[in-house]
Amino acid sequence: MTRALVVLVMIAGATAAAAQGRRLMFGEPVQPNPEYDGQFTFARIRYGDPTPVVTRSIPWSHDYPVGERNFMRMLDQVSLLGPKIAETSIVGLGEPELFRHPIAYMAEPGYWEITDEEAARFREYLLKGGFVIFDDFSEDRGGWAWFESAFRRALPEARFYDLDASHPIFHAFFEIDSLDTLPQLYDIGAPILRAVFEDNDPSGRMMAMINFNTDISEYWEGGGIGFRPAWETNEAYKFGVNYVMYAMTH
Repeated sequence: MTRALVVLVMIAGATAAAAQGRRLMFGEPVQPNPEYDGQFTFARIRYGDPTPVVTRSIPWSHDYPVGERNFMRMLDQVSLLGPKIAETSIVGLGEPELFRHPIAYMAEPGYWEITDEEAARFREYLLKGGFVIFDDFSEDRGGWAWFESAFRRALPEARFYDLDASHPIFHAFFEIDSLDTLPQLYDIGAPILRAVFEDNDPSGRMMAMINFNTDISEYWEGGGIGFRPAWETNEAYKFGVNYVMYAMTH
């Protein structure tokens, strides 16, 4: 490789990192949802008023679109799922499109607002086999009580179970023998990983995986720019991959 080519490669890498850094800070316009073709697609749940641009001030959009693109790229590399990498489906809980996605993701559910119609649709989605990953909230970011109140509007009978590393979801693909490996960026204390099960039976089907007092997707988002040490990003990817693979096989 010539010196000139090396310089170009370095500049290209620096330019890409700078562009991603700008997206992390200012957000970018919401892209149209891809046409449905059955290929696994990252589905991000939108709540509140729709918006054409995502910013750090819109809770449901946090880490969009870089976080899911990096995560889908990793999922594609380690599994045979074959997900879309560059496209995200953004769906509201009241939209029929939600039922096309077996797995959905919600950021900052501590600020979640839900209408009666959305609650009815969300309940139907969960009971028909849907699985939701809730991520990126703590008592300092909305709080558990607000999230639980919103969730119970859809599933008032739900019980929330604290999980430990013995649960099969932490061994569905990668072997995660301790939850202490989950890195913490700015949350104080240990992460709390909870789940909701069909019929409140912990041996049955899991309907929701809840990352409380932690923010896994923050590591996905910063994974391409050396935001944190590689081992921390890798651990965050492992949890996400296990969630998806467990949900797709149970």
